[in-house]
Amino acid sequence: MIEETIDKEIRPSLKHDGGDIEIIDIVGNRVMVAMRGACATCRASDITLKDFVQHRLRELVSPDITVEEASK
Repeated sequence: MIEETIDKEIRPSLKHDGGDIEIIDIVGNRVMVAMRGACATCRASDITLKDFVQHRLRELVSPDITVEEASK
């Protein structure tokens, strides 16, 4: 359900701005992702990760989800 939500609800918005997101791993409610495209170099990517990606996943999948950026 996490992957489906990212594909249908999150990725289109990121792609609209020239970015993308890749799921690296999912362990329980912990989702490890990598920001791609314009999102990879954007200084606001941390805000996008928490205020958009994590918020939408908590809203649509589970309130216990935590989203973290994988080590670069």
